[in-house]
Amino acid sequence: MNPRMLNASHRSLSDALRAVRSREEQETLLGDEEQADPDGCLRPNGRPAQVFVPNPHAELPVYTTIHRIRRVVLASIDDPYTMDQLKEPRMNILIVKPLVDRLYDPDDVSIIYCLLVNRVQFLREQSFQAHHQTVNVTRANLCELIAMKMLRRYDEDNEGRPGLLILSNILVAGFEPFQKAPQAVCEANRHTLWAMQKRGGYEGKLTSLEIAIISESKMFLSSSACQKVVDAVYRGRVVYTPTSFIDIIPDHYKHKNISLYDPRKAPLLNQYRLIVPRTRNIVEVCQFFLLLVLYCLCMANRDHTQFTAYEICFTVYAGGWVLDEFASMLEHGWHVHTQNLWSFLDITFVIIYSCYLVVRFHGWIVDNLEEGRQALDVLSIAAPILLPRLAFNLMPENMLFISLRAMMADFTALTLIAVWCFGGFLLAMKWLSIGNKDVDFENSPDPITISKWMLWIWFGLDGTGIQEAPSFHVVLGPCLMVAYAFLGNTLFLTVLVSILSNTFSKIAADATAEIQFRRAVLTFEGVKSDAIFAYRPPFNILALLILLPLKFCLTPRWFHKVNITAVRVLNAPLLAAITLYERRSLWKNSKQKPMGPAKRSRFSFFDFSTFSVHGDIQAVFDEDPPQSLIDKIEEEDELEDAILENSFAAQAQREMSPASGNGMGRRRRRFSSVWQG
Repeated sequence: MNPRMLNASHRSLSDALRAVRSREEQETLLGDEEQADPDGCLRPNGRPAQVFVPNPHAELPVYTTIHRIRRVVLASIDDPYTMDQLKEPRMNILIVKPLVDRLYDPDDVSIIYCLLVNRVQFLREQSFQAHHQTVNVTRANLCELIAMKMLRRYDEDNEGRPGLLILSNILVAGFEPFQKAPQAVCEANRHTLWAMQKRGGYEGKLTSLEIAIISESKMFLSSSACQKVVDAVYRGRVVYTPTSFIDIIPDHYKHKNISLYDPRKAPLLNQYRLIVPRTRNIVEVCQFFLLLVLYCLCMANRDHTQFTAYEICFTVYAGGWVLDEFASMLEHGWHVHTQNLWSFLDITFVIIYSCYLVVRFHGWIVDNLEEGRQALDVLSIAAPILLPRLAFNLMPENMLFISLRAMMADFTALTLIAVWCFGGFLLAMKWLSIGNKDVDFENSPDPITISKWMLWIWFGLDGTGIQEAPSFHVVLGPCLMVAYAFLGNTLFLTVLVSILSNTFSKIAADATAEIQFRRAVLTFEGVKSDAIFAYRPPFNILALLILLPLKFCLTPRWFHKVNITAVRVLNAPLLAAITLYERRSLWKNSKQKPMGPAKRSRFSFFDFSTFSVHGDIQAVFDEDPPQSLIDKIEEEDELEDAILENSFAAQAQREMSPASGNGMGRRRRRFSSVWQG
């Protein structure tokens, strides 16, 4: 290894401090000289404000880059490797780093997207090419690893707030796989589903963040550069107009470019702040809490003979909540929506509420009191869904809930397989009882009774099925029941415990990546483009009934005016509170410390921290050190950096000298020649 590589690998203290200052600058308050449009979005380089910003990345050769990356990855990997093996220094120097250097282009922000698209393709190919299965998984992992390292290089090469904007364009700017493809290729292969709603050139666009979510690139999403953008989008420091598959109430008159947001230059009632993920998450928790309160009041005052006021309020509000959930499914598709931590609970409640609504209204129309009672009974089973869902909302990063979601999926799949397989025992015992001449056909156990006996044996509750087994057949009946007891109660439960334990171990082993993956999903789903999300339930039902017909009667400009006027009127107190809060806390003051508690106020007459045994630990960071002390520290650090660089160079010369012992120098020279070749 040559001295240049050793010096490049050595990161001086000055470089580390420069990176820290860059991160602090990305969170500090925007300057007063910055120019912004009327919505508070900063305009780069003083450009004039535009109502509809054209796609700034329309000329990037995405189609060519996708196939170029595929050819390079196919030529680089012929054997299966694990992710840990790809991270080893030897593989990093021989394969990963040369590919990063070869593909990196500081002027092309679509390379990360193209890498993740190739990862999705390799994962898809491994499902039907068994003889290349492990190799394709390795190629997919290599694409994710290269994307992570390349994103880190973009972060290192671009400092401050301009660097944050570049990273945001890489992750949340929209691209399409057939961009800049030959015309013949586009006409033959491109899907036409996106033509259902026109978006002024943004049809069919997908973001790198969305591709990373659907491919479950958890290592990429947990990287520091990616989480920096995710946090900025989640807090609303970086804003953009998202793209979606289908909008129930489309309002695409305006399209904002990816930009920084200055709340001091935005209007007091800015309706676009309702799609900020942090704000939307808080509002959704409040909406669900109100839904839970109305549900409890409805069930506590239930009356199947008539609609009570509580039931009417719950039915209308829950209808708006279900409409919001349905719009979320359409926003980014089923695959992305089901990655949400509590999506399976929401879908279950939607099914229960739909069944209740159908039975309840049918019983009311035909004046059947029994159906009204059954409808409320169906609604009562939603309680085990709604109460845990609130806990999921309040503790979304709890490892118990994250692992519980994954284990529920495994448990459901294994249970369905077991029911399917054990259905043969049910048929065999029923047919044995029919063929038993000592038992009348009318007195033979029905399938429901046999299933109940089998279920009791399955969970070890009762042995009635084994006692009644001779009634099916003297010899074959007990044999079948005992065999089922061994397979169901012993083998199945053992396999189930093993699978669930393995699932929990995998999640707990990489808890940080799992938490940050869920955080990325929550952030991506929180940015909405559909105008219906600006209306709180049950006003979204009125918006659907009123605004959707107006969409076909008004021009895009006037429909946009009507829409934002209605949103601002209905959400005026909330929008004012959001603006006042963000003007104080969205960006940090340049004199404010990026970490740790706030400084003590000079007007505070009583400070409890002074009575703490460890109060001095906090006090030493409350005030900046004198400038003379900072200059002295910098001089000593620069001297130590120079000493370290000289020691690294001397060590490299010793390692490369022919006289170095045990042949280490020769091996390093051979390795260096392979690298240079």
